[in-house]
Amino acid sequence: MEAPLRVAQARSRFLPETMSRLVMKFGGTSVANIERIRNVARHVRREFDAGSDVAVVVSAMSGKTNELVSWVKEAARGTRNGPVYDQREYDTVVASGEQVTSGLLALVLQNEGLAARSWQGWQLPVTTDGAHGAARIAAIDGSAIIRGFEERREIAVVSGFQGVEPETGRIATLGRGGSDTSAVALAAAIRADRCDIYTDVDGVYTTDPRVVPKAKRLERIAFEEMLEMASLGAKVLQVRSVELAMNHKVKTYVRSSFDDPANPKPGTLICDEEDIVEQEMVTGIAFSKDEAQIPCAASPTSPASRRRSSRRSPRPTSMST
Repeated sequence: MEAPLRVAQARSRFLPETMSRLVMKFGGTSVANIERIRNVARHVRREFDAGSDVAVVVSAMSGKTNELVSWVKEAARGTRNGPVYDQREYDTVVASGEQVTSGLLALVLQNEGLAARSWQGWQLPVTTDGAHGAARIAAIDGSAIIRGFEERREIAVVSGFQGVEPETGRIATLGRGGSDTSAVALAAAIRADRCDIYTDVDGVYTTDPRVVPKAKRLERIAFEEMLEMASLGAKVLQVRSVELAMNHKVKTYVRSSFDDPANPKPGTLICDEEDIVEQEMVTGIAFSKDEAQIPCAASPTSPASRRRSSRRSPRPTSMST
């Protein structure tokens, strides 16, 4: 299980009690190019105009992280260390993808006339352990973002997937799917009313709708059930993000960034069991395509098979003539 997260929380002193606070997370396919980033800005604008204070967590553009990883491997090839490379430098390179996206989205929001700025993990800061490439968040300070809400109603655009290891001051990345974890941790830190995870699907389904066309979208699913499905192969959310949401009671929606920003679908709410009136006997089915079942049977010529045959055959008897 994810270790308990220390968060520096603060209540707003100036904003009315009715003002809601929201974290929105957008994955790589949602920010794959400038046009899609403009579409993300329209989703953010909708929530901002509805009266919410908004913090946005972004991933790198689709395919960019893989490209950066390949550059690291190419740079390390032919050195005296061979294919082995410094994980700290790996994190420095790979974390730059999210930095590009956060800056671009902040620029687009500014062009829309909104107060916005980008934040990197080390600036907040998001502190982690020293496991570079697969670090875990130890603490997160949301006070600077809250000051931006209070003083300027500023939209915070945060680079996901990254933090800083405090002893060395080096950038540390959280591993694949780490932006989901960043978003939920930030929602806990700023006491957000909810965390919306925007992906390329419009919610959590009973099973993969690309495999089973009759799969149904769930309106609600309990944290424990989502954690089980994620751990068994459902790729909608990263396992560690669900653990954090459950531990800190962060209501989390899964929604689609490809919905019309003016009329989005409600998505699926991940919440406590007591928030679900009617509990299904079976909520969903998760599966993995990269596993195979191989039945094993003894060969007729194997020693074990010959022993069984000898036990079944009658022993020869001598005959006299």
